[in-house]
Amino acid sequence: MTPVELIEAIRNALISSIEDGALALSVSDLPEQVHVERPRQREHGDWATNIALQLAKKGGTNPRALAQELANRLGSTAGVAKVEVAGPGFLNITLDAAAAGELAKTIVEAGQDYGRSETGAGKKINLEFVSANPTGPIHIGGTRWAAVGDSLARVMEATGAQVCREYYFNDHGAQIDRFARSLVARALGQDAPEDGYGGQYIQDIADAVLAGAKEVGDPDPLTLDEADRQEYFRAKGVDLMFAEIRKSLHEFGVDFDVYFHENDLYTTGAVERAIARLEAAGHMFEQDGAKWLRTTTFGDDKDRVVIKSDGDAAYIAGDIAYYLDKRERGFNEVVMMLGADHHGYIGRLQAVCAAFGDEPHKNLEILIGQMVNLVKDGEPVRMSKRAGTVVTLEDLVEAVGVDAARYALVRSSVDQSIDIDLDLLAAQTNENPVFYVQYAHARTANVARNAQAAGVRREDAFAPETLTHATESALIGQLTEFPRVVAQAAELREPHRVARYAEALAGSYHKWYSECRVTPIGDGEVTDTHRTRLWLNDATRQVLANALNLLGVSAPERM
Repeated sequence: MTPVELIEAIRNALISSIEDGALALSVSDLPEQVHVERPRQREHGDWATNIALQLAKKGGTNPRALAQELANRLGSTAGVAKVEVAGPGFLNITLDAAAAGELAKTIVEAGQDYGRSETGAGKKINLEFVSANPTGPIHIGGTRWAAVGDSLARVMEATGAQVCREYYFNDHGAQIDRFARSLVARALGQDAPEDGYGGQYIQDIADAVLAGAKEVGDPDPLTLDEADRQEYFRAKGVDLMFAEIRKSLHEFGVDFDVYFHENDLYTTGAVERAIARLEAAGHMFEQDGAKWLRTTTFGDDKDRVVIKSDGDAAYIAGDIAYYLDKRERGFNEVVMMLGADHHGYIGRLQAVCAAFGDEPHKNLEILIGQMVNLVKDGEPVRMSKRAGTVVTLEDLVEAVGVDAARYALVRSSVDQSIDIDLDLLAAQTNENPVFYVQYAHARTANVARNAQAAGVRREDAFAPETLTHATESALIGQLTEFPRVVAQAAELREPHRVARYAEALAGSYHKWYSECRVTPIGDGEVTDTHRTRLWLNDATRQVLANALNLLGVSAPERM
């Protein structure tokens, strides 16, 4: 019996109670969804619900009386072994072994679709993440967003939502000018400007600009006048740097649907159109020769200058136009993932959302990620071989590989700073969480190979009533949870829940493996219990693979 089937049985028990006059409600008073959850203690049953507590007062009875009424009706439901009333009116429900074990076959037959749902159907989500300036390699903070953002997109897609992965390409502003000046200086054999960028990568790109000019027959950029030389290195250097960024992300398993150029907001008139719309709504005012947005109306701590007194656009002007552009492209939910240093942006951006008539925290969500610290040999790792000043995506991947890097970055809530022990992630031990989960998947594959060699075949029998061992009950319970975990991870924007679930499932599987055999000992007879355990083994294999896929991590067959 699946959770959906159990929920339907509870709802039918409520309806029959209403029809028999035991519950003074109408069917329309019942909630659309009855909530069931796994009890914290396994001895309390397979499932628990507080529906009696929710409905008793409205139905003219007390919770324990209603719970007992439902227990009596559910007790005769096929697949239900026992129903007990607990505490003030909770129902603890125990399924019989056959009903619980049916899940193994359900999972194997569903395959990659197990865990997917339609809870997010109809949502069109724009998810912006990483968006690192094209002035250097992606640092470790941006790498965390790459792992978390891509996993979040996968999780939301698993609930039926349409997700657009978007990278905001910052090719407008002072940082690009500093980048260009740094390239020119290194090309001339000079030190980078005081406010410029250092690191070997600047020399590499400067050399590549010069080599590229020679290759296509352009004049030597160093012979151009100062303004033209600056522009040449800016255009070519930004393209080269961003090509490297995209390559690094692709090799990390992260690709984007849209690369949105900040400069387009200014060249297409998007900024002017957005400001005009806010003026028409009465939210703009002029003061001291500048144009201001009255964000304090919408909870910001102070009003914001949009157009400065010299006529130049303030930084927030681009943010205003960019948010409106996303909404006009048809996205009903805009999710932005920003670094810890952007915490002050939340109030002003939510005020912009409200000024356009949208609902803050619903049409616009802002996720703030905390710092990542790398540790090796017990000491912090602070410097990159190539970037010089920060640790980069390439540094992390070189040290531990893509799988371990992605898993380590996504397994903790983004609102927590994390320390990543490079020595631990490189170790093939159970203390290494990614190894622990991947090894569980590899073990399921090995069990399947051994079963085939021993003549144990799934197609010969499925007898779920034989899955009576305590570790089998625990493993089935974990497998049951996967769809709920995925839906919750999507709703709460917390993909780390999938990683923690995978670790718990791996733990349940390892315990089951040590207690229950899928193949007979020696020349022993192959029984239906062996065949049914192979179904359970393969169901676990599928769920582990599905979970790892949502994290962008491989599921190895051998280790």
